[in-house]
Amino acid sequence: MSSTSDTAPSVTVLLGDFLERFAPDEAASAREKSITLAELIDALDERAFGLGILILALPCAVPFLYGIPQIVALPMLALAAQLAMGREHPWLPDTLGRRKVAVGGLKTVVRRAHSTLGILEKLTAPRLTALTDGVGARIVGALMLIPAGSILLPFPLTNTTPGIGVGIAAVGLLERDGLLVLLGLAIGLVWVFLLVFFGAEAISAAKDFLLTRLSS
Repeated sequence: MSSTSDTAPSVTVLLGDFLERFAPDEAASAREKSITLAELIDALDERAFGLGILILALPCAVPFLYGIPQIVALPMLALAAQLAMGREHPWLPDTLGRRKVAVGGLKTVVRRAHSTLGILEKLTAPRLTALTDGVGARIVGALMLIPAGSILLPFPLTNTTPGIGVGIAAVGLLERDGLLVLLGLAIGLVWVFLLVFFGAEAISAAKDFLLTRLSS
């Protein structure tokens, strides 16, 4: 049986070709060109949800990158929610669709992620495909809302690891690899659980400390 990678472009090729449509590298204005998120989403093909979520997750997965993650977090949530609802093609409301991103910035992020994505591609194979279609994909979309929601929070440690988890799950959707989807979801969900747990512990400890100080 041939794998998906035998019949479809690899994720890295798919990303590069897709962004090349908007600003070819040889164009003098490529670095300055911006596109709206609506234009980005409208140009996606039948692999729209996986590719769209991956494009939006990649900037969030880069450590110490600020600005772009805050722009793409809400659209990522919107795509995950629509995947959970079973929509065939993603759509963004005007308030999110009008947001602009620099094509040059996205290309830079893709280049930085190229080696990591290449390693993931070598490990992928069509398996547990029930998680990448139909009801399984809807459940995946619903679970993606949790790590994607974490990226919205303007606190340390809430962006990078959840972004990595969502990105891995998106590659799994593109390659029809349910095992990779599970790995990505596990990374994102466990990290958010740890943030909530230790955050609650820290708040409780701070509260006890203040009460002790006030009563002394």
